[in-house]
Amino acid sequence: MSVLLRLLASLLGAALLLTQPNTEALAQIQAANKTIPVDLELVLAVDVSRSIDSEEFELQRQGYASALSNPKVLRAIQGGAIGAIALTYVEWSGVDQQRVIVPWTLVRSEDDFERVASDILAAPRAFAAYTSISAAIDLAVELFRTSPYEGARQVIDISGDGANNSGRAVEVARDAALAEGIVINGLPIMNDRGNPFGRPEPKLDDYYRDFVIGGPGAFVVPAESFVTFSDAILAKLIREITSLPSDGTTQYAALP
Repeated sequence: MSVLLRLLASLLGAALLLTQPNTEALAQIQAANKTIPVDLELVLAVDVSRSIDSEEFELQRQGYASALSNPKVLRAIQGGAIGAIALTYVEWSGVDQQRVIVPWTLVRSEDDFERVASDILAAPRAFAAYTSISAAIDLAVELFRTSPYEGARQVIDISGDGANNSGRAVEVARDAALAEGIVINGLPIMNDRGNPFGRPEPKLDDYYRDFVIGGPGAFVVPAESFVTFSDAILAKLIREITSLPSDGTTQYAALP
C-alpha cells in the first residue's frame, strides 16, 4: 500500500473510531484497510520458565490481571491522541516454547481490560523449561509484522527472573528488533530465593539494561519480588502508554 493510501486509510480509521465507537465500525475499518490506528502496539512477553514455581506463576498472572484492571492504566490510554492501544499477551520459556495467550486486542475501555484479564487468568500453564529471552523477542517481532493494527509506537515488554540460557544471543535478537524501530523495555524480577534448577540471577536488572532493553526511551523497572510484581507492572504499563522520557536507569519504587 502506498504511503498516501496508508495515510488516508489511517485518517479514515481514526475518524470512525471517534464517531462510531463500536465493533461494527472497527470491523469496517479492518475490512477496508487491514490496519486499525492505535497509539501503541504492545507485546507483553512473560517468562514462565522452570525457575518460576506454581505459586510465583500465579502471582505473576494475578499481577498482570490486576495492573490491567487498574483505572490509572485506562486513564493513561484515554489521554493518548487516538485513545486506544493494541496489546497481545505471550508466555514464553525455551527456544521453541512460546504461546500467545491473548491475541492482538484493541483496548480502549474498562470492558476491554476485563476481557483481557479474564483470558490471562483462565489459560493453563503451557511451559516450564529453559529461558530464551531471544526467542521471545523474535516472536514479538513476528507478531508486529502480522498485527492488524498500526501503532504510533511498537513496544515489547519483557518480564522474567533469569538470564537468557537458550536460543541465539539475546543481544542479537534485541538488535534485530531495534533495527525495525521496535522499543524493548524490561521488568526483571529480583527473586532472591533459591530454586531446584539453580540460584537466582545476580544483578538481573543490570543484565537487562546491558543485553535486553533498547530503543528510544527504553527503560527497566525491577520488581523486588513476585509479591511486588503487580505494582511494578502497573508503573511500567503507565510509563509505556504515556511514553514518558527515560535515561534507561529507572528503579522501581512503590506506588503512592
